[in-house]
Amino acid sequence: MEKQRTTSTSDLNTELKLKGFKVYKTDSSSPVHSYSRKDFYKINITFGNFLFHYADRSFETEDSFLFFGNPHIPYSCEAISEEHHGYTCLFTEDFLKLSDRSESLQQSPLFKIGGNPIFNLNAAHADTFTKLFQKMIEEQNTEYAYKDELIRNYISLFIHEALKIQPSENDFKYSNASARITSVFLELLERQFPIESADRPLELRTAQDFATYLSVHINYLNSSVKEITGKSTTSHIAERITGEAKALLQHTNWNISEIAYALGFEYPTYFNNFFKKRTGAVPKSIRLAHL
Repeated sequence: MEKQRTTSTSDLNTELKLKGFKVYKTDSSSPVHSYSRKDFYKINITFGNFLFHYADRSFETEDSFLFFGNPHIPYSCEAISEEHHGYTCLFTEDFLKLSDRSESLQQSPLFKIGGNPIFNLNAAHADTFTKLFQKMIEEQNTEYAYKDELIRNYISLFIHEALKIQPSENDFKYSNASARITSVFLELLERQFPIESADRPLELRTAQDFATYLSVHINYLNSSVKEITGKSTTSHIAERITGEAKALLQHTNWNISEIAYALGFEYPTYFNNFFKKRTGAVPKSIRLAHL
Protein backbone atom coordinates (compact mmCIF):
# COMPACT_ATOMS: atom_id res chain seq x y z
CA MET A 1 0.00 0.00 0.00
CA GLU A 2 2.79 2.42 0.86
CA LYS A 3 4.41 1.77 -2.51
CA GLN A 4 1.22 2.74 -4.31
CA ARG A 5 0.97 5.96 -2.32
CA THR A 6 4.55 6.90 -3.12
CA THR A 7 4.00 6.34 -6.85
CA SER A 8 0.85 8.43 -6.76
CA THR A 9 2.65 11.32 -5.07
CA SER A 10 5.50 11.09 -7.60
CA ASP A 11 3.05 11.27 -10.49
CA LEU A 12 1.42 14.33 -8.94
CA ASN A 13 4.78 16.06 -8.54
CA THR A 14 5.62 15.38 -12.18
CA GLU A 15 2.31 16.81 -13.38
CA LEU A 16 2.66 19.85 -11.13
CA LYS A 17 6.09 20.62 -12.55
CA LEU A 18 4.65 20.54 -16.06
CA LYS A 19 1.41 22.47 -15.50
CA GLY A 20 1.94 24.33 -12.25
CA PHE A 21 -1.40 23.24 -10.81
CA LYS A 22 -3.63 20.23 -10.29
CA VAL A 23 -7.22 19.96 -9.06
CA TYR A 24 -8.74 16.62 -8.11
CA LYS A 25 -11.19 14.74 -5.91
CA THR A 26 -10.01 13.00 -2.73
CA ASP A 27 -11.43 10.13 -0.70
CA SER A 28 -10.47 7.67 2.02
CA SER A 29 -7.95 5.98 -0.27
CA SER A 30 -6.00 9.22 -0.89
CA PRO A 31 -2.54 9.55 0.72
CA VAL A 32 -2.36 11.15 4.18
CA HIS A 33 0.54 13.59 4.30
CA SER A 34 3.52 12.90 6.54
CA TYR A 35 5.63 15.59 8.22
CA SER A 36 7.66 17.44 5.59
CA ARG A 37 7.95 20.58 3.62
CA LYS A 38 5.90 20.42 0.43
CA ASP A 39 6.82 21.67 -3.01
CA PHE A 40 3.48 23.36 -3.60
CA TYR A 41 0.72 25.41 -2.06
CA LYS A 42 -2.43 23.53 -1.19
CA ILE A 43 -6.10 24.38 -0.73
CA ASN A 44 -8.50 21.60 0.08
CA ILE A 45 -11.97 21.02 1.40
CA THR A 46 -12.57 17.79 3.29
CA PHE A 47 -15.67 16.19 4.74
CA GLY A 48 -14.44 14.10 7.65
CA ASN A 49 -12.50 14.49 10.90
CA PHE A 50 -8.72 14.99 11.00
CA LEU A 51 -5.99 15.94 13.42
CA PHE A 52 -3.62 18.41 11.75
CA HIS A 53 -0.09 19.16 12.96
CA TYR A 54 0.95 22.50 11.48
CA ALA A 55 4.35 23.97 12.43
CA ASP A 56 4.23 23.92 16.24
CA ARG A 57 0.43 23.78 16.57
CA SER A 58 -2.26 21.11 16.25
CA PHE A 59 -5.87 21.45 15.10
CA GLU A 60 -8.72 18.97 15.34
CA THR A 61 -11.23 19.56 12.56
CA GLU A 62 -14.99 19.27 12.53
CA ASP A 63 -17.14 17.50 9.92
CA SER A 64 -16.20 19.82 7.05
CA PHE A 65 -13.21 22.12 6.83
CA LEU A 66 -11.02 24.14 4.49
CA PHE A 67 -7.22 23.91 4.73
CA PHE A 68 -4.52 26.19 3.30
CA GLY A 69 -1.05 24.62 3.08
CA ASN A 70 2.13 26.66 2.72
CA PRO A 71 5.17 24.91 1.14
CA HIS A 72 7.46 26.65 3.66
CA ILE A 73 5.67 25.29 6.73
CA PRO A 74 5.81 21.58 7.66
CA TYR A 75 2.52 19.84 8.33
CA SER A 76 1.04 16.40 8.63
CA CYS A 77 -2.42 15.04 9.29
CA GLU A 78 -4.06 11.99 10.81
CA ALA A 79 -7.50 10.77 9.74
CA ILE A 80 -9.84 10.37 12.71
CA SER A 81 -12.92 9.34 10.75
CA GLU A 82 -12.67 6.18 8.64
CA GLU A 83 -14.56 7.73 5.73
CA HIS A 84 -13.68 11.10 4.26
CA HIS A 85 -13.85 12.83 0.90
CA GLY A 86 -13.36 16.22 -0.68
CA TYR A 87 -11.41 18.22 -3.25
CA THR A 88 -7.81 19.47 -3.44
CA CYS A 89 -6.04 22.14 -5.45
CA LEU A 90 -2.23 22.08 -5.59
CA PHE A 91 -0.25 24.86 -7.23
CA THR A 92 3.37 25.92 -7.38
CA GLU A 93 4.88 29.24 -6.44
CA ASP A 94 5.97 29.77 -10.05
CA PHE A 95 2.38 29.31 -11.20
CA LEU A 96 1.29 32.16 -8.93
CA LYS A 97 4.19 34.38 -9.99
CA LEU A 98 2.82 34.46 -13.51
CA SER A 99 -0.01 36.59 -12.16
CA ASP A 100 0.39 40.28 -11.33
CA ARG A 101 -1.55 39.60 -8.13
CA SER A 102 0.74 36.80 -6.95
CA GLU A 103 2.62 38.85 -4.37
CA SER A 104 -0.55 39.86 -2.52
CA LEU A 105 -1.85 36.29 -2.63
CA GLN A 106 1.35 34.86 -1.16
CA GLN A 107 1.23 37.43 1.62
CA SER A 108 -2.32 36.45 2.53
CA PRO A 109 -2.87 35.78 6.25
CA LEU A 110 -4.07 32.31 5.24
CA PHE A 111 -0.60 31.30 4.05
CA LYS A 112 1.55 33.46 6.32
CA ILE A 113 3.40 31.95 9.25
CA GLY A 114 1.34 32.43 12.38
CA GLY A 115 -1.90 32.61 10.42
CA ASN A 116 -4.87 30.31 10.74
CA PRO A 117 -4.77 27.61 7.99
CA ILE A 118 -7.89 25.67 9.12
CA PHE A 119 -11.48 26.81 8.66
CA ASN A 120 -14.33 24.71 10.02
CA LEU A 121 -17.27 25.22 7.66
CA ASN A 122 -21.02 25.35 8.07
CA ALA A 123 -23.27 23.83 5.39
CA ALA A 124 -23.60 27.05 3.37
CA HIS A 125 -19.85 27.72 3.30
CA ALA A 126 -19.10 24.09 2.45
CA ASP A 127 -21.51 24.29 -0.49
CA THR A 128 -19.86 27.50 -1.76
CA PHE A 129 -16.34 26.05 -1.71
CA THR A 130 -17.44 22.69 -3.14
CA LYS A 131 -18.95 24.44 -6.16
CA LEU A 132 -15.74 26.42 -6.66
CA PHE A 133 -13.72 23.21 -6.69
CA GLN A 134 -16.12 21.60 -9.15
CA LYS A 135 -15.80 24.61 -11.47
CA MET A 136 -11.99 24.39 -11.24
CA ILE A 137 -12.03 20.72 -12.23
CA GLU A 138 -14.38 21.52 -15.10
CA GLU A 139 -12.07 24.28 -16.38
CA GLN A 140 -8.96 22.15 -15.86
CA ASN A 141 -10.30 19.60 -18.34
CA THR A 142 -11.05 22.12 -21.10
CA GLU A 143 -8.83 23.30 -23.94
CA TYR A 144 -9.58 26.95 -23.18
CA ALA A 145 -6.46 29.01 -23.96
CA TYR A 146 -6.74 31.12 -20.79
CA LYS A 147 -7.70 28.45 -18.31
CA ASP A 148 -4.52 29.04 -16.26
CA GLU A 149 -5.67 32.57 -15.56
CA LEU A 150 -9.12 31.26 -14.66
CA ILE A 151 -7.56 28.86 -12.15
CA ARG A 152 -5.66 31.78 -10.60
CA ASN A 153 -8.93 33.69 -10.31
CA TYR A 154 -10.50 30.73 -8.51
CA ILE A 155 -7.54 30.60 -6.11
CA SER A 156 -8.09 34.30 -5.42
CA LEU A 157 -11.79 33.62 -4.81
CA PHE A 158 -10.95 30.87 -2.33
CA ILE A 159 -8.73 33.20 -0.35
CA HIS A 160 -11.19 36.07 -0.24
CA GLU A 161 -14.17 33.86 0.60
CA ALA A 162 -12.17 32.31 3.45
CA LEU A 163 -11.11 35.72 4.78
CA LYS A 164 -14.74 36.81 4.81
CA ILE A 165 -15.58 33.91 7.14
CA GLN A 166 -13.13 34.91 9.89
CA PRO A 167 -11.69 38.32 8.94
CA SER A 168 -10.90 39.49 12.48
CA GLU A 169 -9.08 36.25 13.33
CA ASN A 170 -6.86 36.25 10.25
CA ASP A 171 -6.34 39.87 9.27
CA PHE A 172 -3.76 40.88 11.89
CA LYS A 173 -2.68 44.51 11.92
CA TYR A 174 0.53 45.67 13.54
CA SER A 175 0.03 48.03 16.45
CA ASN A 176 3.53 49.52 16.35
CA ALA A 177 7.05 49.19 14.93
CA SER A 178 8.02 46.60 17.54
CA ALA A 179 5.15 44.36 16.45
CA ARG A 180 6.16 44.72 12.81
CA ILE A 181 9.85 43.87 13.30
CA THR A 182 8.89 40.97 15.60
CA SER A 183 6.55 39.54 12.97
CA VAL A 184 9.25 39.82 10.31
CA PHE A 185 11.77 38.12 12.60
CA LEU A 186 9.41 35.23 13.40
CA GLU A 187 8.53 34.73 9.75
CA LEU A 188 12.18 34.84 8.72
CA LEU A 189 13.02 32.31 11.43
CA GLU A 190 10.25 29.94 10.33
CA ARG A 191 11.16 30.17 6.64
CA GLN A 192 14.41 28.35 7.32
CA PHE A 193 12.43 25.23 8.22
CA PRO A 194 11.93 22.40 7.67
CA ILE A 195 15.49 21.46 6.73
CA GLU A 196 15.48 19.10 3.77
CA SER A 197 19.18 18.57 3.14
CA ALA A 198 22.06 17.91 5.49
CA ASP A 199 24.28 19.75 3.02
CA ARG A 200 22.58 23.11 3.57
CA PRO A 201 23.04 24.24 7.19
CA LEU A 202 21.07 27.09 8.76
CA GLU A 203 22.27 30.49 7.65
CA LEU A 204 20.69 32.47 10.52
CA ARG A 205 21.40 30.97 13.94
CA THR A 206 21.95 33.84 16.33
CA ALA A 207 20.17 37.05 17.28
CA GLN A 208 23.04 38.97 15.70
CA ASP A 209 22.59 37.06 12.42
CA PHE A 210 18.95 38.13 12.27
CA ALA A 211 19.70 41.72 13.27
CA THR A 212 22.32 41.99 10.53
CA TYR A 213 19.98 40.49 7.95
CA LEU A 214 17.17 42.87 8.95
CA SER A 215 19.55 45.86 9.07
CA VAL A 216 18.61 46.77 12.64
CA HIS A 217 20.65 47.04 15.82
CA ILE A 218 20.61 43.85 17.86
CA ASN A 219 19.43 45.71 20.97
CA TYR A 220 16.42 47.02 19.07
CA LEU A 221 15.55 43.58 17.75
CA ASN A 222 15.93 42.00 21.18
CA SER A 223 13.83 44.62 22.97
CA SER A 224 11.09 44.49 20.30
CA VAL A 225 10.80 40.71 20.38
CA LYS A 226 10.80 40.70 24.18
CA GLU A 227 8.14 43.43 24.33
CA ILE A 228 5.75 41.69 21.91
CA THR A 229 6.24 38.02 22.78
CA GLY A 230 7.57 38.07 26.33
CA LYS A 231 10.50 35.88 25.24
CA SER A 232 13.98 36.77 24.05
CA THR A 233 15.16 36.49 20.45
CA THR A 234 17.61 33.79 21.50
CA SER A 235 14.83 31.78 23.16
CA HIS A 236 12.74 31.80 19.99
CA ILE A 237 15.71 30.65 17.91
CA ALA A 238 16.66 27.92 20.39
CA GLU A 239 13.07 26.64 20.64
CA ARG A 240 12.69 26.44 16.87
CA ILE A 241 16.04 24.68 16.42
CA THR A 242 15.11 22.24 19.18
CA GLY A 243 11.78 21.53 17.53
CA GLU A 244 13.43 20.92 14.18
CA ALA A 245 16.05 18.70 15.82
CA LYS A 246 13.29 16.52 17.29
CA ALA A 247 11.56 16.30 13.91
CA LEU A 248 14.78 15.29 12.14
CA LEU A 249 15.54 12.69 14.79
CA GLN A 250 12.04 11.23 14.52
CA HIS A 251 11.34 11.51 10.80
CA THR A 252 14.68 11.07 8.99
CA ASN A 253 17.43 8.49 8.90
CA TRP A 254 20.20 11.11 9.09
CA ASN A 255 22.89 10.34 11.61
CA ILE A 256 23.50 12.65 14.58
CA SER A 257 26.48 14.33 12.93
CA GLU A 258 24.45 15.17 9.82
CA ILE A 259 21.65 16.64 11.91
CA ALA A 260 24.10 18.67 13.96
CA TYR A 261 25.69 20.11 10.81
CA ALA A 262 22.32 20.85 9.19
CA LEU A 263 21.31 22.82 12.29
CA GLY A 264 24.48 24.90 12.14
CA PHE A 265 26.56 23.24 14.85
CA GLU A 266 30.26 22.96 14.07
CA TYR A 267 30.68 19.78 16.09
CA PRO A 268 28.22 17.03 17.17
CA THR A 269 29.31 17.57 20.78
CA TYR A 270 28.04 21.16 20.65
CA PHE A 271 24.70 19.89 19.34
CA ASN A 272 24.47 17.20 22.03
CA ASN A 273 25.14 19.74 24.78
CA PHE A 274 22.62 22.21 23.32
CA PHE A 275 19.92 19.55 22.94
CA LYS A 276 20.42 18.11 26.43
CA LYS A 277 20.29 21.57 27.98
CA ARG A 278 17.01 22.33 26.18
CA THR A 279 15.26 18.97 26.60
CA GLY A 280 17.04 17.09 29.39
CA ALA A 281 17.75 14.22 26.98
CA VAL A 282 20.48 13.40 24.49
CA PRO A 283 19.61 13.22 20.76
CA LYS A 284 20.35 9.51 20.58
CA SER A 285 17.64 8.73 23.14
CA ILE A 286 15.01 10.51 21.02
CA ARG A 287 16.10 8.58 17.95
CA LEU A 288 16.00 5.21 19.79
CA ALA A 289 12.55 5.94 21.21
CA HIS A 290 11.11 6.16 17.70
CA LEU A 291 12.77 3.15 16.12
